[in-house]
Amino acid sequence: MTLGLINANPVVQAKKERLARTQDQHRDDDGLDTLDIYEYVRDIRDPEHPYSLEQLSVLSEDSITLDDKLNRIIITFTPTIQHCSMATIIGLCLRAKLKECLPLHYKVDIRVSPGSHADEDSVNKQLNDKERVVAALENPNLRQLVDECLCSNEI
Repeated sequence: MTLGLINANPVVQAKKERLARTQDQHRDDDGLDTLDIYEYVRDIRDPEHPYSLEQLSVLSEDSITLDDKLNRIIITFTPTIQHCSMATIIGLCLRAKLKECLPLHYKVDIRVSPGSHADEDSVNKQLNDKERVVAALENPNLRQLVDECLCSNEI
């Protein structure tokens, strides 16, 4: 058992194989689909554990919605516990990774799954407030933590 962790023993799923693309999968005008977006973010490492968000079932392909008419992406993630203190860090990691990978014209909304976090409204507000996100990513300690979670996650 690791000391100081809110969820010291998370349920860990086996790492999945890369998903196969089906021929009828819809792509938007940029050639982007939900599978592409999922591939960008699935290997982000959890801030507290040496596992990916996918392995901890925080994120799945089904938790990503792409509205190509509005150029809008919605990512809904599920923290491992109701009082996850790292939910905002996870959201910052998702936002930072997508900023690196996506064309600038996409609007990205990141939220916790309804009912999955005790402070859901506050977390969602923080993750989708541009000024708060910019300020958080300018904080050297937070930026370092985000960068560590985005680094190579070969486990």
